[in-house]
Amino acid sequence: MKEENDLSLKKWIINNRLRTVLFVAVLSAIFAYFMQQSPHAMDNDLELASASALLNGPVNYERQIKPILDRRCVVCHGCYDAPCQLKISSIEGLQRGGSDERIYEPKRITTMQPTRLFIDAKTTDQWRARGFTSVLNEAEQTPENNLKNSVLYHLLRLKQQHPQPTQGQLPESFTLGLDREESCPTLETVNEFAQKTPLWGMPYAMPNLSEIEYRTLVSWLAQGSPASLPALPSITVLPQIKEWENFLNQSSNKQQLVSRYLYEHLFHAHIHFAKSPEREFYRLVRSTTPAGKTVEEISTLRPYDDPGSAPFYYRLLRYQPAIVAKNHTVYELSNQRMQRYRELFLAADYEVVKLPAYEPKMAANPFKTFAAIPVAARYRFMLDDAHFFIEGFIKGPVCRGQIALDVIEDRFWLLFFDPDQPVITNSTQFIDEMANELQVPADGGSNLELVRIWTDYWQGQRRYMEKKQAWFKTIGTHDLDHAMNFIWDGDGHNPNAALTVFRHFDSGSVVYGLVGAEPETTWVIDYPLLERIHYLLVAGFDVYGSLGHRLSTRVYMDFLRMEGEDYFLAFLPANRRKAIRDTWYVGQRSTIDELFSAPQAWLSTEAVTGYQTDDPQQELYQRIKTRVATVAQAADGMNRCGHHRCATVEEKDARTKAALAMEKVAQLQGKKLAAFPDVAFVRIKMDNFQEDFSYTLIRNKAYKNVTSFLADERERNRVDVDADSMTVVKWLEGAYPNFFFSVALSEIEEFARHCASIRNQAEYKKFVDRYGVRRTHPEFWQMADWFQSEAARNKAVLSGLFDLNRYHNH
Repeated sequence: MKEENDLSLKKWIINNRLRTVLFVAVLSAIFAYFMQQSPHAMDNDLELASASALLNGPVNYERQIKPILDRRCVVCHGCYDAPCQLKISSIEGLQRGGSDERIYEPKRITTMQPTRLFIDAKTTDQWRARGFTSVLNEAEQTPENNLKNSVLYHLLRLKQQHPQPTQGQLPESFTLGLDREESCPTLETVNEFAQKTPLWGMPYAMPNLSEIEYRTLVSWLAQGSPASLPALPSITVLPQIKEWENFLNQSSNKQQLVSRYLYEHLFHAHIHFAKSPEREFYRLVRSTTPAGKTVEEISTLRPYDDPGSAPFYYRLLRYQPAIVAKNHTVYELSNQRMQRYRELFLAADYEVVKLPAYEPKMAANPFKTFAAIPVAARYRFMLDDAHFFIEGFIKGPVCRGQIALDVIEDRFWLLFFDPDQPVITNSTQFIDEMANELQVPADGGSNLELVRIWTDYWQGQRRYMEKKQAWFKTIGTHDLDHAMNFIWDGDGHNPNAALTVFRHFDSGSVVYGLVGAEPETTWVIDYPLLERIHYLLVAGFDVYGSLGHRLSTRVYMDFLRMEGEDYFLAFLPANRRKAIRDTWYVGQRSTIDELFSAPQAWLSTEAVTGYQTDDPQQELYQRIKTRVATVAQAADGMNRCGHHRCATVEEKDARTKAALAMEKVAQLQGKKLAAFPDVAFVRIKMDNFQEDFSYTLIRNKAYKNVTSFLADERERNRVDVDADSMTVVKWLEGAYPNFFFSVALSEIEEFARHCASIRNQAEYKKFVDRYGVRRTHPEFWQMADWFQSEAARNKAVLSGLFDLNRYHNH
């Protein structure tokens, strides 16, 4: 035993000496390279070379590099709108590099070739052929080359040489608009870029990295940017993957159709397995290889595109990139979930005689493709996790949501028809009859889709509406109390029954429950509406699509929004519907009616009686709140901690004091809110920093016209600023915070008074001077880190990195 220990000790000493020799050689090479640089750079980086020994050998990507990249780089380079398509959320994204082709290009008329990381090209050479340029050294691997040939290093060094201001607003030379012209320097142009824009080093328009962060990154780059091996499934997940892949790949026609339905609804999910590590997620993909083999994903553009004639298999592939809040839509798989699927889809008595083909038009129509599956099963499946499916279109895999979000209010409530009630759209027979009329635009590459909106799609929508109205006339009237039975109450336990949607200009978020004051509008959703939203804006939307695809999607979304709102209006007295509807959108309905003449018979058909006041909409809201009251507590828990039952937070005097002050902020309305951003995070600071807590201020902008799809910006249509409002929530809401505020508890009441006193930009600037955390603030990164950690602490599974691309320069 002693000899074995001595031998191990000798090996350890030899290996340590080798590592030391290697690291000294690296530092020597770095020193030699720096000696050739300008005196300023040499002085700056000689300090790096001498201090690098503090890093104690080779730099580990997973432990030392990834945390820095996540918190300092991914926060702007993590989604489709990452500047220059440089996605730093994975080592593969860094190795791919950047491109000056913009995904979100308003002037692009035709379809662009997709550039999905991991999917549309698999190797660095393939990305180079696609026009992506490297930000890392791809020449001979020496420490000197690894820095000299790294665009990333040059941009990091530029920031260290030319720090940005440390107080006040950034100068106007920084371009911060979403549609700003991007600069994507290559190795050949990076020196010219540095000379023209010396303040544009990385992190762009944000405070410098700390010395240790900078030194760590540079040491890693000099060592050749080594990466860790991809993480493998954990021991708790492996048997679950095996069980689920076996379930999804059964050979019967019934199972194959069900698996196809599940895939087309879960393809965008970050799947989390029950009782697995909190940050371990998977994607459901179609692969050419069966279980037990390496996954070879079939790279179709849409989940319902033809996978080819060869056999394919549903597989679960570990999601490796950093998790960003914008596209983090979580769906859990468990034994209970599988049992639910068996109950809904397999135990039901129906037969699948023939599997549907993948012919494009039929494949894009779920009412035809999955006609064999009972409507009740499909609707229940989507209701079980309605938040997930609504989040798909509000949040989704895209990073700028103007297409869907330009046609919705800044805040509204969502309710659902009860699946057990005799509503005509709960009928399998009716849905089968209407399948042709329920076709949504599906051709992402054709500009002819916009023309078809005025022909095929709108005419189908008209026929569908006429059929529903004919049924509506036959149902008679219902007392208000009885009418509430038509609203799904979550079966008394499911918080998905009532949702609130927030629109934050070009992004959005969804929360559980009826949050905030009564909104101007509410949607009531049935199965066909929920399914079409998913196929229009998630399964069928192509972020790379043509102008025609984008506009046709936007117009059709108008149809769907009006459908949901009209369902809500149908619960109100017939003689009040039109007047209430017209107050929502001044001039908008008449404009739409000129283009799309909709059936109006439902407006005069009485359905609900028993209103007692002169404000039936307010009265209806009170009945709705009562209807879903049994799930309100579970909804609050989901918002605050991601579980039905949060650990009770002791309501100490401090939290009560903050809550009272924030209630005053929530009452603010009108023009005084004009200076506030869409989403602001507030940190309440306690004497003990471990007790600090947070709020979110959400500004709701009022619009009288949300249908101007021919305008460049919705801001041009804003005519009702007096109706602007503020919603305040006790958690961090939204993926793109526009600003941070930091307030000591002792100042919280003054903070609320100061909020209420703001009348113009000058007064708001003084407010920011006192409480705000500007891009130039010396503690900006510490504050950003605190909010990231606060979200992760409260929602260990559901949280993701907040994106700082929309952070204001106040």
